[in-house]
Amino acid sequence: MKTRITYLQPPTSPFTTDQATLSPSALQITSLDAAKEVRLTFTVAEIGDDILVYVLNKAEEIHIRWAREEVLSTGVGVLDPFGSRVSGGLHVGYSPLEEGKGDGDGDGEGICHLLRRIFNQGIQCDNYTESFTTPQSTSTPTYQFYSALPEHSLNEYITKNICHGDGPCATAGWDRADSIDLDYDAVSGTLVVSGYWSQPDSAGGWTEEIRAPGNDRDRVEVGLLGTEKAVEAEEIKMGGLLGVVGVDEVLKPTLFSFPSRHHVLPPQATYSVAFPHPTGMHPTMTISLSPAALEYPAAPEDTTCALHAYLTLPSYIFGDKYQLSTTDPLFLDSHHLVALRAVSGATDLEAPDWFVSHWGSNWLLELATPTDLPEEWNITVPLHLRYLRPSETGYRAAGVPWPVVFWACTAEGGTKMGVNPFDRVNLGWDGLFGPRTMFYQVHPSGETARHVEELDVPVLRLNEGGFFRSKAVELGTVAAIVLGLLWVLWKLGVVARSGGQRTDKEKKSQ
Repeated sequence: MKTRITYLQPPTSPFTTDQATLSPSALQITSLDAAKEVRLTFTVAEIGDDILVYVLNKAEEIHIRWAREEVLSTGVGVLDPFGSRVSGGLHVGYSPLEEGKGDGDGDGEGICHLLRRIFNQGIQCDNYTESFTTPQSTSTPTYQFYSALPEHSLNEYITKNICHGDGPCATAGWDRADSIDLDYDAVSGTLVVSGYWSQPDSAGGWTEEIRAPGNDRDRVEVGLLGTEKAVEAEEIKMGGLLGVVGVDEVLKPTLFSFPSRHHVLPPQATYSVAFPHPTGMHPTMTISLSPAALEYPAAPEDTTCALHAYLTLPSYIFGDKYQLSTTDPLFLDSHHLVALRAVSGATDLEAPDWFVSHWGSNWLLELATPTDLPEEWNITVPLHLRYLRPSETGYRAAGVPWPVVFWACTAEGGTKMGVNPFDRVNLGWDGLFGPRTMFYQVHPSGETARHVEELDVPVLRLNEGGFFRSKAVELGTVAAIVLGLLWVLWKLGVVARSGGQRTDKEKKSQ
């Protein structure tokens, strides 16, 4: 097992050498104000969970992304090069082995069973052929899945089934992480588990002991880094101290730069999401952007940039792809949209929610930007709610995660993305762009407690009181069908009798 721990300090955070003390057996961190990433790399042979190994051996690729719904309103926040985002919840990309490469997951249930085992037993997933969706892009994993998941049991699963001993893997505190990634590909045969903490676990900063591994096969690398202004616009420059615990005698200074596909905009570049009331069955998502979010990013001169929003919509809410893909300038201008660039998943306009087997749908929209920067710029996206199952109150709660908003900057002959030790790909939306595209992330606003909008969806009431209740509607429907059938039969009888009478009159006249 290889462990890499990176502490990333903002320029405003002080640092002294006595905050990081390296000994032959451990590295002691004291009161360090920094964001942190823990990255673990395992070979399949090092994994102790037979079920996990079984599913990995039947997969070409697996990419799992979990992001916290709560707002990161305090602490260090999100810094380069950890600026990439996904909507709050669990996102999964899965490519099973092709036929001829092995005995693939025939029933398709293995990946769903693994997700429930790792994260939560309540995840609604039957198999990847029915519960997952197929994206349009060939550069992303074949099947995709999403589930709102405020809480998870990943910390317990990792410490019991993957970690060896009581090292950084077991003590990381995965239940407090802001985001967690799991990546596997059959070519390398390795599983990578990484977590990001935007703020220390206590008000005084990170204070922890990172011990040397117990055997020679394991390795623990630690970096205490900060970002500096890079020479090239597409690059990120980092400097600080690096060391291998149990190998190096002192932490070594370092300075390096690399091209990065993900960049963070200034803190004042924010957006917020709301649904104006009353929402009814046709809610409109409003994305409000600050003036700083509308400013052209500091990308290389040869790039062309456009503002985008990537929506992850659960099955009970969807867009009309025929409406959103229109080229009618009046419609697009009224909503401040440019075009619908990609859509995948459940887009049936008539089906109720209980008939939809897929988790939902994804929508990539290009957004219009004003010539002159206003105080606030609103994007509106018309959406539709499906019919949900009845409830005793006449309403059902439906959570809609905030979309990801970003600038995508592409160059015809731009810088090729080389080796980036912090690169993050397979986010669902990044594969919809070319390999030379750079992304500049707009920050979600911290004005609300969660980056999820809750809607009250009107449904049929289950209780018996009142005229328009479930039983009354059920009996009324049956009565209407019976009466309609009797009316049709009566009309057919009338027609048949009148036809017979005309025939008798014609015979008498002859």
